[in-house]
Amino acid sequence: MGVAYARASCNPRGLIHGRNYAEWMTGSSATKAADTARNSTALRILARLGYAVNGLLHVLIGIIAISIAASSGGGASASAGSSGGTEADQSGALSQLASNPAGIVLLWVVVVGLFALGLWQIVQGFLVRQSDAKKRWGKRASEFGKAVAYLVIGVTALTFALGGSKSSSSSSQSASAQLIATPGGAILLVVIGLVVFGIGVFFVVRGATKKFTKDLSVPSGATGRAVIGLGVGGYIAKGVALAVVGVLFVVAAFTLDPSKASGMDGALMALAALPFGVVILIVVGAGLIAYGLYLGARARWGDLEAS
Repeated sequence: MGVAYARASCNPRGLIHGRNYAEWMTGSSATKAADTARNSTALRILARLGYAVNGLLHVLIGIIAISIAASSGGGASASAGSSGGTEADQSGALSQLASNPAGIVLLWVVVVGLFALGLWQIVQGFLVRQSDAKKRWGKRASEFGKAVAYLVIGVTALTFALGGSKSSSSSSQSASAQLIATPGGAILLVVIGLVVFGIGVFFVVRGATKKFTKDLSVPSGATGRAVIGLGVGGYIAKGVALAVVGVLFVVAAFTLDPSKASGMDGALMALAALPFGVVILIVVGAGLIAYGLYLGARARWGDLEAS
């Protein structure tokens, strides 16, 4: 009788019973914990730091891409080796940081910032408010997906901070090889490629339509115009690079050649191999720098709840 009354008190409409009640209680606890974390000043500051260090990595990737284009001259296709073996991706950017005199400190700052940003996205996922179940879980999947991306880069940064090294391109190729060798794996690789391609298109559209301005309080005047300009160019460049990454995954699946799935570095090299590829690579590299600077602005003026 007492238990029934307690349940009725928590749920006066009698909508939760048995196992559903237990699930509701578990979900409620997770939501409360997430709400507490969201109100943490320290986590908010570190999440903003995450945007800033992610921006720094994109600036470095853009610089590496431009240096590869410049060193490749006019004719031969660019390669990572033309930039001293540095890959034009997150691992290449982290390698550049590691070679800096203050590299170890910077790497730990990157680790803390990206882990905090990943945790923040998880918190946001639990706090999604949508009456429609499909939209709610779709939004949660988006938040959790971003969390995974930040945490993966954070783990890579941690590897460098601990004195190790890691190649994002080689990791991508190795994972693709394992998938191709698995029954049905090639189909899954195609799906992954299409998803990444779709994310790239999303970035391009978001940049072209300036929808990213909903993620931050755009300052007034020339500063605001500069932030919007960086966002437009940055999102489009990032989207183009991601779309090419997706295409390369699909090509790897159809040709059964995992070496094609070489991640961001491979995508930029593929662009460099096109007619006028050096110019294209310079433009995309500049766009990645713009995206990095935009992320710096988002760290300053961003609306964390809009993430």
